[in-house]
Amino acid sequence: MARHIIVLTTTDTAERAADLARAAVAARATACAQIDGPIRSVYWWEGAVQEELEWRVSYKLPAEKYEELEQLIKRVHTYETPEIVSMDVPRGSAEYLGWLDTETAPR
Repeated sequence: MARHIIVLTTTDTAERAADLARAAVAARATACAQIDGPIRSVYWWEGAVQEELEWRVSYKLPAEKYEELEQLIKRVHTYETPEIVSMDVPRGSAEYLGWLDTETAPR
């Protein structure tokens, strides 16, 4: 298992993406969050193909913080079933990965 991960979620406005990013950083559930968008999402929902503009939030964090971040996203998110997916970071600069650890450590 990787020691660090990137977690992705999407939401329907730039403001909501910023709210999700700020909440996670303020709670130290992630060291940083980046917002991309708009992106076009095409997906099945409620029996039909849907197509919407969304904003993606990418969080970088130690893998041990995943559960904390997942719960925060579910609490703050406005979607009934938000996307929450994790990808391992198998390698990265020691300085950056150390910074992720430092900025999410208990204070």
